[in-house]
Amino acid sequence: MMVGKIRHQLFLSIALTERLEALAAKPGVTKSAILADAVEAWLTRKGRNELDEHFGMRLDRIITALGRIERDCHVQLETLALFIRYELAIHAPLAETDKAGRAIARDRFNAFVEQVGRQVATGTRTLGGRTPSPFGKPGQ
Repeated sequence: MMVGKIRHQLFLSIALTERLEALAAKPGVTKSAILADAVEAWLTRKGRNELDEHFGMRLDRIITALGRIERDCHVQLETLALFIRYELAIHAPLAETDKAGRAIARDRFNAFVEQVGRQVATGTRTLGGRTPSPFGKPGQ
């Protein structure tokens, strides 16, 4: 009796036995080694998470895409913050008594908000034209 191994008795179909005999006929290959490798492969496959097997590569691609989106958002936010800081630095604030100036500023701001809303609703970008949404038509 060999140390570290346990003897097993099992029954195989005739077709499976013939396939095993054909594989074991090659030099340096034994039925025990073939069966041990087959059982090891089967147990390993059953031990893995089936969801990882089916969706692992797709999830990796999605994670990579989300990383790029996150990076792009950080660039956009930093660009916007620097632009706002620049605009605030070069323009003097309006006086409290300048009602006409404040009315013009309020109208410009409202026009700006409406323009952003229109562009977001239609999927139009200021830089780069129209970008299709990955989620279908706008508003869905």
